[in-house]
Order: sequence, then structure tokens, then C-alpha cells
Amino acid sequence: LSFFWGIGMNFFMEIAKMRAARALWHDVMTELGAQNPKSKMLRTLCQTSGVSLQEQDPYNNVIRTTIEAMAAVLGGTQSLHTNALDEAIALPTDFSARIARNTQLVIQEETGITNVADPLGGSYYIESLTAALVEQARAMLDEVEAAGGMTEYVASGKPKAQIEEAAAAKQASVDKGETVIVGVNKYRLSEEAEIDTLDIDNHAVRQSQIARLKKVREGRDEFACKAALDALARGAAQKDGNLLELAVEAARHDATLGEISQAMEDAYGRYDTVPKPVRGVYSEAYSEDDRYQQVVAGVKAVERRLGRAPKLMVAKMGQDGHDRGANVIASAFADMGFEVVSGPLFQTPEESRDMALENDVDAIGASSLAAGHKTLIPELITLLKEAGRPDIKVIAGGVIPQKDYDFLRDAGVQGIYGPGSNVVECAADVLRLLGHNMPPAGEDLDEAAE
Repeated sequence: LSFFWGIGMNFFMEIAKMRAARALWHDVMTELGAQNPKSKMLRTLCQTSGVSLQEQDPYNNVIRTTIEAMAAVLGGTQSLHTNALDEAIALPTDFSARIARNTQLVIQEETGITNVADPLGGSYYIESLTAALVEQARAMLDEVEAAGGMTEYVASGKPKAQIEEAAAAKQASVDKGETVIVGVNKYRLSEEAEIDTLDIDNHAVRQSQIARLKKVREGRDEFACKAALDALARGAAQKDGNLLELAVEAARHDATLGEISQAMEDAYGRYDTVPKPVRGVYSEAYSEDDRYQQVVAGVKAVERRLGRAPKLMVAKMGQDGHDRGANVIASAFADMGFEVVSGPLFQTPEESRDMALENDVDAIGASSLAAGHKTLIPELITLLKEAGRPDIKVIAGGVIPQKDYDFLRDAGVQGIYGPGSNVVECAADVLRLLGHNMPPAGEDLDEAAE
């Protein structure tokens, strides 16, 4: 068993987090009767934060990743993934991936840091933080056990809500400038030089993968493959088989990942949730902000004109499981008065269209962080036009290189918002798209009317 944690920019807290986790694991395993000392050693993979990466002045991301990598190593991680400097803009290039790899190699090979176990042990500050985290984590573990265990706790939606509340509060703090992000809300460059980014031809990738799957199917023993998949399906349905062993056996007979997943899905169904934006967290941070109140007033004005609140659908299409940004947008827009419809992960453009039509939305915000924006979003716009609803505005956000902006605008995207975009100003833009005379930032309503 191993754990996977993200490592952020709160340097000492991240180190303490890792130390607290190791202490908790040791204690829990001891309580369960573990005898082998190795069983009491927590195993973990850490990844530097994707949230801290910024589109603006992106070479600063090398510094951020280095700091986070140092925290992970000083905290005792056994395995480390370092993010590339351009991952807030696009999928990494060979150059940026090499810098990311070499960041951890330099720490490992040139610094001597890995020669010492727990080098910050004994520091008053680190020990104090560690003890506080252990105490708070124990209280949370007790709460989980009281709820019936982690499965029941996850099903209740509480962990997800806690994560989303923290994300919304952090985003509000960044948008207001209370949390400083160098190059984004402070010390900004007057001009940004464009960097080289990786261009993904999604159509070519898809065709290549289809060809590979066809070749696999043509070259396998179809009878043996089917028998292995049937055995997996029976094991899942009867709940008496070792599913991992059965899945491995199916893979040995060249069953595809989709076929293996489908064999189990036929028995279990697919777990799904209905996203529900957390409420009140973003608005609390902006309770006395004039610009925020302007946007709230604008939403109310649109509501009076339409006879209902303006509706925004947040869509996640394709094989993109990153939903933090989408959830932050949903929560913030809901706090500002929009009626928000949150789509589930992994929708097709057809499913997003159907959901938009069923809910009669005014705008769709398509969140893309996995290089699918040039394929999925134009397809969605085409489907809306074919359905007779070209009036539904489509905007896009996420990891989208600026060199793709014109392509998306030509396809009909009416607003594009990358990392570092201020959410309040995004909402102001949406109000303008819906026909409201929203004043620019720093200008009051009377001045805008003039």
C-alpha cells in the first residue's frame, strides 16, 4: 500500500504534513499488530502542485517546482514527480520535461540532502507543526470511523465538499490579491514573451490509437481472450474471484483496457456523482468588495430581464479528470447569483449538448486541461447549432495555449480564460455576453452608463 500526495508552496507545512503522515502510519500499523518494521514505514509518491503553476511569467514555475520538490524530499518522500514549467499552458515539451526531471536529479545527486533521514527532525517549528497535524488528523480519522469508514465517508460527499471549500477560499484570496502570486497579481510583467508549447493533433492521436487497437485485436487469440474476459465478468458478478488476478490474465491475452473495464462495469455499474457547488465560501471573502457587488448587481439585473437567474453550465468533456478549476468556477458563479449546472466528468460533446438543452442554459463554460480543446469544444458548438441553439454562448477555460485562441474564436468560442484569470472579471465578461452593460473594472455603474 502506498499513498500519493500533492506538495504545495507552504514549505514548512508540507514537510510537516509528510512527517505527520509517517508518524500516523507507524502508530496505526502498530495498533493493528504489525511486527515487521518495514510494514510500519509509510510509502509515498509525491507530485509538485499543478495549482501553483502559472501561465504568466512561466519560468517562475521552475522556482516553484524546485521549492515544492525540496519540501517533498525533506519530508521523506520515496518517489517524486516534478511538474514542467509550461503545464499551466499546454502539455509539456521535451525541453520543459527535461528541466522538470533534472530538478529532482540535481536535488538527489548534487546536494547531499538524500543522505540524511529526516534532516529537520528536532526543529521546534517543524516538530510543533507535525504534532498539530497529527492531532488534527487523528480527530478526522475518528470522524471517518464514526461515519462507517472511508467508503461511507466518501459516499456522503463530505471529503469532496471540504476540498472544494478550501479551493474556493484559496482562489478568492488570490483573486483579491491577499495571497501573492508573483507575476500574476503582483510584480507583473508589462509584456509577456510567448514560449514554445507542444501542439497535439488530437485527430491524429485518435486515429493512431484506433489503428493500434485494431492491430492488437487482429493478432490475438480471440477465443482465449474472450474466455479470460468472461472469467473476469463472472468473478465480478459472483463476487468470489480475485479481480486483479483475473484482469491481469485478461491483459495477458491482449484484452484491451476498455474491454477489461467493461467486463467489470457490466457487473458493478459505473460510480458517478452529481457535482454540487459549495456555497458561501467565495462570497464571504468578497463580502465588502465593491467590484464583486457590481457583478452581483449585474446578475440581478439580468435575472429581472430574463425572469430567472442566468444559467451557466460547467462542462468537463473528454478524458480529463481534473475538476478543481471547474468546481471553483461553479462555486464562485453560484455565489454571485448564477444558476450553475455542473456536468459530470468525462462527458462527450453530445452529452454536454443534451445537458445544456435539457437545462435551457444561457452559457456553457468548457473546462479543458488535457489538450482536447481544439477538438471537443468546436464539436460542441457545431452540435448546438445543429440543435437550433446557436444562441447558447460557449466560453472556455483551463490549460489552453494562447496560440490556440484564434482557432477557438474562429470556431465560435466567445471567451477564453487561462490560469491566473480573475474569476470576478470572468463573471463580468459573461454578463456582457448576456447583454448586460457591465462596467469595466475600476469604473462605477454610472460612468459605464454614460
